[in-house]
Amino acid sequence: MIEKAGPEMGTEGTPATGVGRSPSPAGSPGLSPFPARLIGVLAAAAIAASTLIIIVVSAAGPNVSVPLMPRAAGGPPWWHALHLTATFVTGSLWAAMALGCAGVIAGLVAVARGARPPVRAVIAAAFLAVAVVTVLPAAGSTDAISYAANGRMAVIGHSPYVMTPLQLRHIGDPIGQQIPVNELPSTWLNTVSVYGPVATGAEWAAAELGGSSLARITFWLKLEEALAFGAVILILDRMLRADPAQRLRAHLLWSVNPLLLWEIVASGHIDGLAAVFGLLGVAALRIRGEPGSGRISTRDAALAGLLIGVATGVKVEYALFGLAVAWACRRSVKPLVAAAAGFALAVVPVYLAAGTAAIKVLLTRSPGITWDTMYQLFWRPVLGYTQFGVTSRPPYLELVAYLLFAGVAVLAVLRFPDPVPTLPAVTPALALSLAWLFVTAFQRPWYDVMAISLLALYSASRLDWVVLVRLLAGATVYVQAVQSPVEPHWLADIGQFDGAWLTPGVRLLATVALVWLCLSGRWGWRSASAASAGRLPELLPAT
Repeated sequence: MIEKAGPEMGTEGTPATGVGRSPSPAGSPGLSPFPARLIGVLAAAAIAASTLIIIVVSAAGPNVSVPLMPRAAGGPPWWHALHLTATFVTGSLWAAMALGCAGVIAGLVAVARGARPPVRAVIAAAFLAVAVVTVLPAAGSTDAISYAANGRMAVIGHSPYVMTPLQLRHIGDPIGQQIPVNELPSTWLNTVSVYGPVATGAEWAAAELGGSSLARITFWLKLEEALAFGAVILILDRMLRADPAQRLRAHLLWSVNPLLLWEIVASGHIDGLAAVFGLLGVAALRIRGEPGSGRISTRDAALAGLLIGVATGVKVEYALFGLAVAWACRRSVKPLVAAAAGFALAVVPVYLAAGTAAIKVLLTRSPGITWDTMYQLFWRPVLGYTQFGVTSRPPYLELVAYLLFAGVAVLAVLRFPDPVPTLPAVTPALALSLAWLFVTAFQRPWYDVMAISLLALYSASRLDWVVLVRLLAGATVYVQAVQSPVEPHWLADIGQFDGAWLTPGVRLLATVALVWLCLSGRWGWRSASAASAGRLPELLPAT
């Protein structure tokens, strides 16, 4: 760990003297530029290799990572079937995830040491990778097929909050007939949509454009996520354009991060759409004038509430960003009311339009427990487990997880340092989202974009490493979209060990690390940057 790449942070998160001064050309004192360049080259090579593996596996489907579906007649998605074995695909993707994470961490080290590769080249590489992956079939998950089924239901006049994918198939719908039921779990096929009405609208648009081709609908869904992913790239670049080190760090964490390319663009997860609106909402709330003045305009607050309301209409968990805005506005009644009004203006109409079924799902759905949750480390040695299931678990586990989340959330909000005081919602939103992602019982790696887009606005610290390593662990569990009937036993055993012990162990250690950082205040190194001084350029025009 590099402890002196920038000014030190005290136990309360306040920077020592010298914050805001530009770093020396070579980075920290005593570090020559050559190691930084060498580390940067190695980082770029690892990221490029990881991205190439993702592209090759996606383009070579169907395989254990790329669900089988009829090819669209002309146009994307495109692939050339290479009939890759389960062993080759799984091993290659595990290597890609490890290389990608190592490359991003090495890049962060290089930037901390003073490396400054051309930002335009980094952005161009990111957009090129996104464009290539977008025109390939969905990989790593069957969620895109679920979204396509939901969108098709909306197109033909049914509610995805009432109808299930299996029912869509039983009525003889052409999209329903193309769903690979033999490759999907029965729980997936018999579950109504748990996403918000804004997500359903995006799914409806993709289904309208995709017509009677399941593959074509998944392409439009991936394109929507690719556009959202690209929008975050541009937003972060604009906000951090005055600070070269922070700007490059943001692009490493988000733009060229192969783990996010895999989880959002390659898999087509709807979380990318929620992330862009959530980021915009948090960024819209600004302190006008001096950071200590605490003046927040009602216009900014209303806009922040509106944008976060849209994000919540995609995934309800983004209501946590609304709590962060409320916390930032707690001393000003008018901005607080304006933020609440903006949030309601976005959320209430879409849920009313979606009908009572959507509201019922919102109120009654249980987040559940994933089979690779960290909590199994405490109950499985005693109660045992079923493979790829969590049928044996102690009662009230979800309640216990929520209580622990509440405790960690309060701790994080109170103890996170605030390096961006001009954007008062960034720190509480990051604190709340990390507490949610780390502590609740339902954990998926693609959910992490909720926090990583905000982490990119934050100062560099040991938190970067904790978040990235935890993301890597989760990503290794979900490299396969379907189980192969001819998968070697030893490969299945490794996957079982990963999901039952290794990844839960990493997640538990990451949670302990998060709590330790909050209690000790030893956040580690950080860049001497404009962001550290609380000076971020405006994304939205001033009133």
